[in-house]
Amino acid sequence: MKTIKYIALAFLIGFTGACEKDFLEPTPESAISSIEYFSNDDEIETGVIGIYDAMQGINSTSLNDNRGIQIEYYVTEMRSDNTRTKSQEGEAAQFEQYNVSSANGLVQNYYRSFYNVIYRANLVLDKLENASEAMAPQFEGEAKFARAQAYFNLVRLYGDIPLIDRIIGPLENDVAFTRVSTTEIYELIVSDLEFAADNLGNGEFYRASRAAAQALLAKVHLTLGNYTDAQVLCESVLSSGFSLEPNFSDVFYNEGNNEVIFAIAYNPGVETDSQDFSAEWLNGVGRTVGVNYVTDEAIAAFDEFGGDRTALSIRTDPAQPTQTQVTKYLPNGEDGGADGKTFSTDATLSGNDWIVIRYADVLLMHVESILAGGQETSAAAALASFQQIRDRAGLTDPVTSISKTDLLNERRVELAFENHRLFDLLRFGVAQEVLSEFSNNNGYSFGATDLLLPIPQSEINLSKGLMNQNPGY
Repeated sequence: MKTIKYIALAFLIGFTGACEKDFLEPTPESAISSIEYFSNDDEIETGVIGIYDAMQGINSTSLNDNRGIQIEYYVTEMRSDNTRTKSQEGEAAQFEQYNVSSANGLVQNYYRSFYNVIYRANLVLDKLENASEAMAPQFEGEAKFARAQAYFNLVRLYGDIPLIDRIIGPLENDVAFTRVSTTEIYELIVSDLEFAADNLGNGEFYRASRAAAQALLAKVHLTLGNYTDAQVLCESVLSSGFSLEPNFSDVFYNEGNNEVIFAIAYNPGVETDSQDFSAEWLNGVGRTVGVNYVTDEAIAAFDEFGGDRTALSIRTDPAQPTQTQVTKYLPNGEDGGADGKTFSTDATLSGNDWIVIRYADVLLMHVESILAGGQETSAAAALASFQQIRDRAGLTDPVTSISKTDLLNERRVELAFENHRLFDLLRFGVAQEVLSEFSNNNGYSFGATDLLLPIPQSEINLSKGLMNQNPGY
């Protein structure tokens, strides 16, 4: 049972349709507006829950709804060498083929969804003067964690983007549509996460915690090349009471386990509180014809480096033996029967939580921080963290040194299909090399400008000349 239910705030704050130009400042439609509300701790708490509700995204067939993290695999895994579509059709295939259009609805939806998270976080931050002295740091820490996480994803995917760090009015187009440098965005991310790490406690994984903020901040510092800062943060998380699950499968199907540091909660069978990505990754089960299917390159990586993780991460499609599916997030833990399609529950209303940060990721970040941008390390602390991951996978031969390639391969098979691969390639400085080879081998059209997504054309149109497009689009 989830310890927190993400309730909709429609009865408190109505949000305009997705096509409205000012989604960064949604217009209240109900009798009680955000200006009148959030006057005490209980009311501000509902605003905090609203942030998590936005992070959760909407289980919907319409891209006019903010799908958010439920479609993140399109803009991350399917732009890496890990996954692809089954049929190479439609907007989804643009990602694997590296011919993404600036009018792509998924690109627009993801961008809009995460600015909705930012808006809700800013709304809570704007009302902190009404919070009690005891609760204000908690509310501020959670809001800043969510804002930082949203900006971290956006800046890595889109590059220079608008920086909205407060509630803005409908006439402030210069703020809403002016792209600022990634340096400024990262300054806000670091500041927000430092505050969250200093003011939140541990003990919760469906809400922001100190460990979650420290782990996310460690990844930010790795991205920026601040390896000593990252190592200190990782070691703090490693001493915070988390541990690897003995059984790799339990990480994903024994929810609330001791490896999870931060997760997005979903509940099965409830349209407003469930997710559909678990079904989308299967053949003819969801609303697509099959997306996030495993590439030959990823299969080869599992064959060489996966160990016991392989059978728990991928499988042959029961309906099409030439295809390989992701199995980390089978709907509600069911396998779909002999045909892969027969579920006792509604697979499109799945309750599988989405794990954003887990202990294994931090162990491997710890190794990365010690490697410090170099080619190899034999430091005892790095070997100890790396060996824990290998041992659980049944790969128990002692490791005596770790190369940059070893670490990247280990991250690939340990964290496969958890939306890390593209960001890892970028952070390790090998994305252009790896994706160029992948593209050439598969007849795709990858170029250096494909490392960023296009700014949604709808945003450029609404900006009336304030926004420019990323190169190559």
